[in-house]
Amino acid sequence: MKSMRIHVLFLFSLLSTIPHYSYASVNDFCVADLKGPDSPSGYNCKPVSAVTADDFVYSGLVAGDTNNTFKAALTSAFVTDFPAVNGLGVSAARLDIAKGGSIPMHTHPGATELLIMVEGEITAGFMTPFALYSKTLKPGDVFVFPQGQLHFQVNSGKKKATAFLAFSSANPGAQLLDLLLFGNALSSDIVAQTTFLDIDQVKKLKARFGGKNLNNHMSM
Repeated sequence: MKSMRIHVLFLFSLLSTIPHYSYASVNDFCVADLKGPDSPSGYNCKPVSAVTADDFVYSGLVAGDTNNTFKAALTSAFVTDFPAVNGLGVSAARLDIAKGGSIPMHTHPGATELLIMVEGEITAGFMTPFALYSKTLKPGDVFVFPQGQLHFQVNSGKKKATAFLAFSSANPGAQLLDLLLFGNALSSDIVAQTTFLDIDQVKKLKARFGGKNLNNHMSM
């Protein structure tokens, strides 16, 4: 019995040294107080006495405006939109892609993504250094994009396409390749040299995506 008690005490002492990465992991929930700072463990909790059932409902996943460069819209239910998901490791979004539109190559550094097809047709896929995994999806199909993998979605049908997305993080983050390459202040010649694109095409894309330093020299 004494030996067992020692082992139990050791286990509790070990667990007590493990850092808590989420306020919600030690509480039933932690509705975010967005007035405070964000942190690796999420936002501070709104006082429980101020929480109501309305905090756990989000009615914002409506069709987005696809009148833009990509002919696509992402309507999010991340922690900054839906504070109740704070610390719960989950969030959602709605994806609308007009005919001929696409979501360009991008990654979510902080989350795995699940795409659930609702309407139309989307060709989606992700890439590793060794392979491409791509599929044309119809309503009812589900596609998973592993965390951090470069992936895309293209409307390959003849009408609008709609899907709902689920993420394994309250704030998945996103890095769009087009914006990273052509929305920065890196000189056009450096971008051309590192992408093997024609310099004129790089300038055109920089102008389209709001990039700076279009001249053919390195900024000092």
